[in-house]
Amino acid sequence: MIRKIRHKGLRLFYENGETKGIGQNHIKRIRIILARLDISANSADMDLPGLRLHPMKGKLKGFHAVDVSGNWRIIFRFDENGDAADVDLIDYH
Repeated sequence: MIRKIRHKGLRLFYENGETKGIGQNHIKRIRIILARLDISANSADMDLPGLRLHPMKGKLKGFHAVDVSGNWRIIFRFDENGDAADVDLIDYH
């Protein structure tokens, strides 16, 4: 289950389907990622073909990322209860 989403546009999309605040060309892919993240209990559950799951380094150590498109990634971590937390949509570069 997703507990906390940092990105306001991503949170509105997850909660009520509002697409303002996220790229229109990313909606389908983000919907797939959030649905999978919502049923996942650990980062390995997100290791699907095409998502390119990878651990983050540096100041984001402890987070994992999956590809949305181009430089855009959804990053997340799992808390001690197995819930996704601190989900964010970032421009990687």
